[in-house]
Amino acid sequence: MSFSGQMNMTTYGSRVATNVTGPTTAVHYLATKCVDQVKHHQSTKWFMPWGPNQCKKIRDFDEATDKKIEANNIVFAVHIPLPNKEMSPWFQFMLVILQFDIAFKMYNQIEDGALATIDVGLAYRDDTLSEWTEMAHSVEQRKLSCNFTTTKTYENEGRYYECDLLPFMELGNVAHKYYLLNIRLPVKERKKINMGIGEIKDIRLVGIHQNGGFTKVWFAMKTFLTPSILIIMVWYWRRITLMTRPPVLLEKVIFALGLCMTFINIPVEWFSVGFNWTWMLLFGDIRQGIFYAMLLSFWIIFCGEHLMDQMERNHFSVYWKQVGPIVFGSFCLFIFDMCERGVQLKNPFYSIWASDVGTELAMAFIIVAGICACLYFLFLCFMVFQVFRNISGKRSSLPAMSKARRLHYEGLIFRFKFLMLVTLTCAAMTVIFFIISQVNEGHWHWGDYTVQVNSAFFTGIYGMWNLYVFAIMFLYAPSHKRYGDEQSSGDAGASGEDIQLTTTITHVDGPTEIYKMTGKEAQE
Repeated sequence: MSFSGQMNMTTYGSRVATNVTGPTTAVHYLATKCVDQVKHHQSTKWFMPWGPNQCKKIRDFDEATDKKIEANNIVFAVHIPLPNKEMSPWFQFMLVILQFDIAFKMYNQIEDGALATIDVGLAYRDDTLSEWTEMAHSVEQRKLSCNFTTTKTYENEGRYYECDLLPFMELGNVAHKYYLLNIRLPVKERKKINMGIGEIKDIRLVGIHQNGGFTKVWFAMKTFLTPSILIIMVWYWRRITLMTRPPVLLEKVIFALGLCMTFINIPVEWFSVGFNWTWMLLFGDIRQGIFYAMLLSFWIIFCGEHLMDQMERNHFSVYWKQVGPIVFGSFCLFIFDMCERGVQLKNPFYSIWASDVGTELAMAFIIVAGICACLYFLFLCFMVFQVFRNISGKRSSLPAMSKARRLHYEGLIFRFKFLMLVTLTCAAMTVIFFIISQVNEGHWHWGDYTVQVNSAFFTGIYGMWNLYVFAIMFLYAPSHKRYGDEQSSGDAGASGEDIQLTTTITHVDGPTEIYKMTGKEAQE
């Protein structure tokens, strides 16, 4: 999931509240009950809850019963945003959550596994005088999950059920100023449509969108970081092309990581402010999925190439057992995303969480993804431990070197260990970020437990990735120093173990020195 996609999950749990410090804002709406008096002959089919052309309203269903108004002629109308406000493209997306207020009645209780059938239409306009234009229309089903915490007796009639939030709608952009939702709950006794769903008193919606201020900061950050990574990447590859040897596997993987970082950095979101691009959330998810796959694969190869007892270094085929599952997992993430956001491009009211099968699959996917992320981190810790153990074993070669040479490699060892610890820290933060994102993805199924994530966490993780990629390309750019040739001629009698030590440790100063010191054997 992309950052924008993950941001929309951080504002609410079982009870929705506005998140002041977060990247998103939640706005509460209470649907107005409008009456469709002449359903098949009315000139306009859109019902406004307020304004000059507002609909005929009723306070509650008791009034509808007194006036002999049928349930099929009641339309729940919600105008987004609230009066005297406007939506903005800077909001980036809009997620709408639905909650029913259902009163307990002895003769009209909620049945087990009750499904609410919702006939919903969405319209938009960009000024208060123009006509509404239909944007989407769908008939959806949502399974009710409600509890009545007191005893079901006549004395407790009128008390409300405690119902879970229901996914309702998601738009990939906010290109218009005003939106209007018209919701019907059609009743058909013969087909048992909307039967056994209790006595619905009100419909409440929560609209969630990205904060405009955060969007501007986010865009500015991406705009600044894009040329920074692009420049260091061009410089890095130029240093490699100046070498007389072909690039080694680690150099190729680092360059590929820089490409993926640049790809996710490019601020194409600027265009979403001026164009009605509904696919931006899906595109962002794809970009971040590619970066995840590249970053996780890089760490495996990065540690593997520094295992000094590994004789098959510089061959990508050696890592297929580790990289293969990462690629497969990323492909599963893509399929999972397409099953929801791909469909939402045509039907914004679709949700994979709406059905029992979809909910079980989604929950299983989230749990498995979290477990796999933890296992990956443990495996990476094991590889780093192996690297540190091998380095400690090779330190015995240092006393036999000259003082200048020994000090040189002791400095390299210290810097390399520090870099490995930074890598491990970056990996830990990435795994934590991924797990929190997945937990928030299933927010309405975790009961009262929710995770609040603020803007600093998102920008911090994003900045950490860029800084890490920048540092890796800078530190691993091939060195053109002559130190290796001079020392090699001066220490011609160095042991084989000494030579193997230099093939790994001097990667921190650049592979050039490695190949000059180890000759043809290292180039293989």
